[in-house]
Amino acid sequence: MKKPISRYTFYKNKYGSELLIDVVELKYIKKFLAESPVHTLTYYDITFITEGEGYFSINNHDYAATPHDVFFSRPGEIRQWDVHHIVNGYALIFEEEFLSSFFKDTLFIQHLPFFNRNNTASGLHLPDELYKRMLQLLHDIKAEIDTYKQNDVHVLRALLYEVLMLLNRAYRQQISIKDKNKEASNTHLGNFLELAGTDLREHHSVQYYADKLCITPNYLNEIVSSAMNISAKQYIRNKVMDEAKSLLVYTDLPVSEIAFELHFSTVSYFVRSFRQLTGESPLAYRKAHRP
Repeated sequence: MKKPISRYTFYKNKYGSELLIDVVELKYIKKFLAESPVHTLTYYDITFITEGEGYFSINNHDYAATPHDVFFSRPGEIRQWDVHHIVNGYALIFEEEFLSSFFKDTLFIQHLPFFNRNNTASGLHLPDELYKRMLQLLHDIKAEIDTYKQNDVHVLRALLYEVLMLLNRAYRQQISIKDKNKEASNTHLGNFLELAGTDLREHHSVQYYADKLCITPNYLNEIVSSAMNISAKQYIRNKVMDEAKSLLVYTDLPVSEIAFELHFSTVSYFVRSFRQLTGESPLAYRKAHRP
């Protein structure tokens, strides 16, 4: 039987009274991940790599990890990183409530592009000047935490806000215009991505999403292709297969049940579609990619 994925919650009273932000060095986290490297978090995490080279995986997407790299993950995402080759770094972790209650905007964090559910990249490489500034801000946050007094969180909120806004600017600069800026400015595209995020398991046709958006399938294909360099049909197919990959790697569901979960008309159609996209059968993929 496959070992369940470890789930880590926020240690809110680590400093004596409730505090929903922390900075932790990666070298201290490694020992908890050595036996069960695949895990999820119940909070937001920004990981900064400072020493070593390895990989960082978020929701079954692998990224090369080197010094100056930053990785973003949302609560519930499946993570794994190379504890043997990533020597050290920092994890800036926080609960959404820490900022949303202050800004009176329950979607403040979700509006940041690197925490948006439809982001196209979960990593960022920082230039030297920004990297040094981030390390100083992390040091300042840690120093403020070490002298923290209950209900005195305004400086910490300001420091976290500065980190997020600087990373937001860098993220928007480094991600291509086609991939992000048009996505943000195009209402139909944003609505399509949102619908796909919720309805994808049951609905695989471009016609369904075009009808929902009150536009033609051709127009939907045009705006998706313009922003993402793939058709709406291919985007849907890729996302469905990403779901299939996660179910194969992180659950023990038989292939027939996965086909049913993803609303394929037959198991053979699912197997054929999966093989066409990946070059492997579902069972071969499961065997090759399980941690």
